[in-house]
Parts: sequence; C-alpha cells; structure tokens
Amino acid sequence: MKMAAEEPQAKKPKLEQNQLSENVLFGMGNPLLDICAVVDKDFLDKYGLKPNDQILAEDKHKELFEELVKRFNVEYHAGGSTQNSVKVAQWMIQSPYKAATFFGCIGTDKFGEILKNKTEEAHVDAHYYEQSDEPTGTCAACITGDNRSLVAHLAAANCYNKEKHLDLEKNWKLVEKAKVYYIAEAASLAREQGFETEDIKEIARKAQALPKVNPKRQRIVVFTQGKDDTIMATENEVTAFPVLDSDQSEIIDTNGAGDAFVGGFLSQLVYDRLLTECIRAGHYAASVIIKRSGCTFPEKPDFH
Repeated sequence: MKMAAEEPQAKKPKLEQNQLSENVLFGMGNPLLDICAVVDKDFLDKYGLKPNDQILAEDKHKELFEELVKRFNVEYHAGGSTQNSVKVAQWMIQSPYKAATFFGCIGTDKFGEILKNKTEEAHVDAHYYEQSDEPTGTCAACITGDNRSLVAHLAAANCYNKEKHLDLEKNWKLVEKAKVYYIAEAASLAREQGFETEDIKEIARKAQALPKVNPKRQRIVVFTQGKDDTIMATENEVTAFPVLDSDQSEIIDTNGAGDAFVGGFLSQLVYDRLLTECIRAGHYAASVIIKRSGCTFPEKPDFH
C-alpha cells in the first residue's frame, strides 16, 4: 500500500503510516432494516410473540411491521449480520468515510429508502441490488422492559442476483479495490465437516487445517463464545483470549456482540495489524455494543 505523501506544512500529530483508501473492506450479506420500538403485551400476544425470542416471520406476522411503525415510536437502524459488522468496522476506522463497502439486495420501497439513508449515515458505501418482487428485509425488535422479541423477515435479502449486480463492471471494480473481504452466515461448522468433537479448540484447529484454494495465505480461524474466551487457530497454534470484563448491570443487549466483534477485528485487519490487536479491537467493539440497545454505538470509539 502506498505511503501517504508528506506535506511541507505537516506539523500536525503523526498520522498512520499506512493511510487507508476508500473501499478497502468489502462485505456482502443479507441487509435488513432494524425497526425497534417499545411495545405492550397486547402487541406481543396479537402476533404470538414471546417477550425474549428470535424468530423468522411467518404469514401471521405480515402486518406486524407496518403496525409497529403506525402504533409505536420506532427507531430505524441498518441491520443484518454482515451489514452490522461492516458498519462497526467503519465506525472503528472513522476515516476515511466509505472505507467499508457493502453489497446486498433490497426492495424498491419505503423501507429500502430508509435503509439506504441509514447506511449513508454510518458512512458505509452500500451498493444494493434493488428489485421489486420482494420487499426490503426487516427485523422488528419488540421491546418490553428488559426483553427483546426479534422477528426477522428476510424477503428481498434472499433475492440477490449476481449476474445483475456483482458482475456489473462498476460493482466488480469495488470488489477488486478491496483488501479484506467478509462474507458471513456460516452453518454449524463441526457438524457440517464431520469433526466429531465439541471441544471448541479442537474444532478451531481442524477448521484451520481444512483444504484451501490459495495455499500462499494461511487460514486464520476465530471463534467467539459470548462471555467465554475467544479462540484463535493459526497454522502453528490455538490460543484462547479472555473477553473484557463487563459490569452485568451495564449490559443491555447482547444480540449484536458477535457482529460487533467481527467489525472491530476487521477494522484492524485492514491495517495489517497483529492478530492479537485485531482480537483486542473485536473485544472492545463488542463491549461497547452490549451496553446499548441494538447494534448501535457512540459517535466515536475510545480504542487505543
């Protein structure tokens, strides 16, 4: 990566030696518009929701999202696992804006327009494939007291068309500009690969050793386990990293912790920093997000 050119008048604090360019991080996944509101028990009962749950929307939930907006005071956030991680990475990076790029599919509707505005506010360079067959994916966060009942309607998020979007020259150029790529939503790896073990360190070791198309770049495997140690497997070793201690009374919402960890990790990976530093940033980002409602954060990080 090119070094930043020295300015003759540069008597400012020393800048990072490797300044980032726009679109250095690329993420692709299922974009959702998070719609958050404090609701009452009658609303939960009407749609058969438990106070603290996560479900995929069924036919009986079709009217839920519009009713939530009409009846309650809602907050909107750009959501979906990968989009959350990319959003957190951009927050951790701060400058330049649009260091993070995101691709996904939305509908040509009101919620799609709101989602575009929200990713723009987060300074993420989102390029959506827009289609009219399915509405924009949404996730309703129905809050009662300390409980959150999440109802996700993937809809357009499942309709991404590679030929009509990714393969377009202008979009593929953004892919080529990136240095780090993140595409999530992996299934249960151990069962899928037939590892026949539940030991998290052993699973990490076996996952790291799986065949790889590009042998020149070693695979790094990182598993988070909530409040338990984060596990990292490299070619030579498996290491456990304790997470940051948090006062239990300060924890509000742990749903976005994993996405936030990834975002923090990626924010340092794009600088080619040590993996231990990437994990430290991931733990920091997760520790911030769990003290807030939804995958949200203050204006600037306090990570050094």
